[in-house]
Amino acid sequence: MNLLNKLIEQAKNPNGVLGSFMLKIMNSAHIEMNKWALEKINMRKESVMLDVGCGGGKTLQLLSKMNADGQIYGIDYSEQAVKDSIRANKLDVATGKVHIQQASVTDIPFPENAFDIITAFQTHYFWSDLESSVKEVFRVLQQEGCFFIIAEIYKINYHMKAYKTKEEMAKLLKTTGFNTVECYVNPNKKWICIKAMK
Repeated sequence: MNLLNKLIEQAKNPNGVLGSFMLKIMNSAHIEMNKWALEKINMRKESVMLDVGCGGGKTLQLLSKMNADGQIYGIDYSEQAVKDSIRANKLDVATGKVHIQQASVTDIPFPENAFDIITAFQTHYFWSDLESSVKEVFRVLQQEGCFFIIAEIYKINYHMKAYKTKEEMAKLLKTTGFNTVECYVNPNKKWICIKAMK
């Protein structure tokens, strides 16, 4: 496996020292995009939120700062990501405000209608079965809840064979049952935020 493929694999499923290093790079590199996208989220005071593919935990920190009274959950299928995310959010984890566990988006370990807001930052293009994963997100999202997919456009184009355009994603989300879908493209044309409301 060449170096590029090794790095892509570490971005997809971080493990070990190299995985932990990759998570730190991702936390730092994605902060501006995450802040831009989070401006699109309207949350009530005690929102219950899930970050799918929580990686190194930076998005969980931002969500926690945005909503002092909310409950924030994070899942990632990478054991290393879960460890690093818990470490990055240790105070909120200790108080019970933030909950992080190892799990896959194809089998989210929560009941139906559990969350007001679900986010997926820089992760959906790695999902092995996008259609099933979107259905699973829909299942655990409350009625009138919002699902946000945020990504760098070039990564979507590089990693995905289908659903590369906002039109294709909107069709998938509406077919799954979402009522409205809005797409925002950052003025620099590098980032996209897709907001789907149940």
